[in-house]
Amino acid sequence: QVQLVESGGGVVQPGGSLRLSCVASGSIASIYKMGWYRQAPGKERELVGDVFTGGSANYAASVKGRFTISRDNAKNTIYLQMNDLKPDDTAVYYCNAPAGWYPGAGEYWGQGTQVTVSS
Repeated sequence: QVQLVESGGGVVQPGGSLRLSCVASGSIASIYKMGWYRQAPGKERELVGDVFTGGSANYAASVKGRFTISRDNAKNTIYLQMNDLKPDDTAVYYCNAPAGWYPGAGEYWGQGTQVTVSS
């Protein structure tokens, strides 16, 4: 079992910045990548971005150029730096880690942290 704990959410005005953190614990040796997802009310959970253990990352088109994921493997932590925030970024943000690379593998999720962008 892997445990993921997010922090850093809050309320920010449009154009502002926020930094989220996710700390992984438990059977972390099996984790080959971690990522961030978000879910707004009435919408499906969507991928924000993810990063492999080696450091390569990819992002959703809606956040590319504004959000940056970084990873500190020694601390088992990933970060999501969010800049130029927009009202459409308002959502609960979740940390994620697949249980394996193969088809049918499960996933681990954090409890989520609320990000609200409003004037």
